[in-house]
Amino acid sequence: MKAALISLGSVSSKWTLQAMNNFFESVDDLDIRKIEINFASKNPTVLYDGKPMQAYDCIYAKGSFRYAQLLRSITTFYKEGKTFMPIKAEAFTIVHDKLLTQLELQKNGIPMPKTYLSSTPMAAKKILEKINYPIIMKFPQGTQGKGVMFADSFASASSMLDALTALKQPFLIQEYIETDETDTRAFVIGDKVVAGMKRKAINGEKRANIHVGATGESCELDAYTKKIAVQTARVLGADICAVDILESVKGPLVIEANLSPGLQGITKVTKVNIAEKIASYLARKTKEMMESQKVSGASDILKEIGVKEEGAAKKIITNPDFRGNRILLPEIATQITKFDDKDHLEFEIEKGKINIKKIDIEDIK
Repeated sequence: MKAALISLGSVSSKWTLQAMNNFFESVDDLDIRKIEINFASKNPTVLYDGKPMQAYDCIYAKGSFRYAQLLRSITTFYKEGKTFMPIKAEAFTIVHDKLLTQLELQKNGIPMPKTYLSSTPMAAKKILEKINYPIIMKFPQGTQGKGVMFADSFASASSMLDALTALKQPFLIQEYIETDETDTRAFVIGDKVVAGMKRKAINGEKRANIHVGATGESCELDAYTKKIAVQTARVLGADICAVDILESVKGPLVIEANLSPGLQGITKVTKVNIAEKIASYLARKTKEMMESQKVSGASDILKEIGVKEEGAAKKIITNPDFRGNRILLPEIATQITKFDDKDHLEFEIEKGKINIKKIDIEDIK
């Protein structure tokens, strides 16, 4: 199996790359800054360092919100079913925009803090006049807590509003959930939360992000919180992501998801080798996809050579292939049965008939 990791080359990416090398025959380390899309022809192509990117069985693409459109394009052009990619194309657009994330979570019934989007400064003033303080104000785009502001009164919120209006950027107004400046990060891979970390902001800071000095400790999430985290990842279209959650009196509330979460902090405090778990998951899902491709290809061959399907069994009508005194099975038989040289096979033989089935060697000891 051949894989590629597309990233900005962070420490976390290097850890993931090293782990992937233990599960794939070859892994290419691709710098997202060297990738471009050529739309000039009828068949757009993905270029790396000016040359067409080669085919891969698996591509794990990730990067900051600045590369969201490029990541979406790359994932779109590598056909689903031909290359396994753990993050769907639309996820890069949705997750890297807090407003779109809110809309997707709302549509799918994921619990989250009350959030407002104002169309004009005047509309924002009316919201600020009627909501309870403190509040959070933030830009739709940004990661690691950047673009997130805290206002403890109408006066401070109004001052921030004046500055935000001058920047001519849309922003979100969100209720502040009192959690003693802590939040919980759930790291989701596939349908499981593989690690949980409780993060606490430093004194004077409201953002519980490790990159701005927060401290972390390992925690075991309850079943309901794990369920919410996995559901969040699923509705956003990400097999691998971190989901940030506030534990409130109302229960867990999702505040955001991260498609390119750092591994250093959570690995250190939980002692879970997340890079290895990512690599193992990528390899398993890639194998499943490739097996599915074989079955699909086998079905096409079966139609060509004349196959009758009776229940789950498939009948193939063909002439036997002899090598000396030995009969070779058709290649399609290997594809359908998935026999390999490590299997133990039982042959039931009589004149004009052979039955072959795989057995567990332990059963005959």
